[in-house]
Amino acid sequence: MQPVHPLRPPPLTSEPVALGDRAVDDLRFIRRTMERGAAFTAVPGWGGVGMGITGLLAAILAASRSTPEAWLATWLAAAVVAVGIGGWSMHGKARKAGLSLVSGSGRKVLTGFLPPALAGAILTAALYRGDAILLIPGTWLLLYGVAVAAAGTFSVKAVPTMGALFVLMGAVALLAPGSWGDVLLAAGFGGLHVVFGVYIARKHGG
Repeated sequence: MQPVHPLRPPPLTSEPVALGDRAVDDLRFIRRTMERGAAFTAVPGWGGVGMGITGLLAAILAASRSTPEAWLATWLAAAVVAVGIGGWSMHGKARKAGLSLVSGSGRKVLTGFLPPALAGAILTAALYRGDAILLIPGTWLLLYGVAVAAAGTFSVKAVPTMGALFVLMGAVALLAPGSWGDVLLAAGFGGLHVVFGVYIARKHGG
């Protein structure tokens, strides 16, 4: 009859993980998961209002310009100012909320916004060279709307809604008489920014 040997647990081959280290790893994993899934709430509400006021002023000034070059220069200068206002206010709101613009949902917002915005810049140069400046307002509104809608997929619900309205306004501008350009630009870059900026500021903390 074979002798019976007592069962023994296998020898440990590695050191047990400290509970503190395990907890830190779990918290990091939870944080990364939440960042990937959470909506980006640092969209600037009051910054959007500032961008809208810039758009309204640009429409008034551009309508009085006597040459296409002066008209385009006015709107491009306004765009630089608006981008500065939007970027500065978004950075400040994100910092207060402890959010990052280069990781998580913030990075998704930027990567959704930038390609259509870049396409708009390239098409602006192409339309100007082709003496099709009357198509520029519709192109701006349309592609800006696409950029906002794409970025808004990772943000609060008001953002993609605003993007859809910009797209609609761009379609109208491309089909409407050229004389409507400044009016529709004022309604879009001015009016929509102000209305949605106030809404976002009140509903999502500034």
